[in-house]
Amino acid sequence: MAKKEVAVRFKLQAPGGTATPAPPIGPALGQHGVNPGQFIQQFNAATASLKGQVVGVVVTVYKDRTFTFEVRSPPASVLLKEAVKAEKGSGAPNKEKIGKVTLSQCREIARRKMKDLNAFDEEHAARIIAGTARSMGIDVEG
Repeated sequence: MAKKEVAVRFKLQAPGGTATPAPPIGPALGQHGVNPGQFIQQFNAATASLKGQVVGVVVTVYKDRTFTFEVRSPPASVLLKEAVKAEKGSGAPNKEKIGKVTLSQCREIARRKMKDLNAFDEEHAARIIAGTARSMGIDVEG
């Protein structure tokens, strides 16, 4: 089988298992020549276990207008908001705190995201997650 020539590769964030071709997903796919209905059907089937949780996806479109996609783990901010049961991050993270997480919770989130993080080991990955938490107005406790 001959190797296909890549036309474009781009990233999206979509709710797992419940994505629709409405904006912003449909137009982002359409401008690169991908059939949104076909993508949504395959994406929802692949992410059915992640019902409603926002996940990252890397879409590779080939010259013949076929595509493949790779589902990534949810963004750290989504996982942190879920951990503190908050609707959104703080507008003033240094003044207004929205919750607290422990270092062990940061490690657990880091384990889920390890393959998507730029870290050599779990300890460094947990520090990345802790930094994201602080920038969202979440206190990190020892």
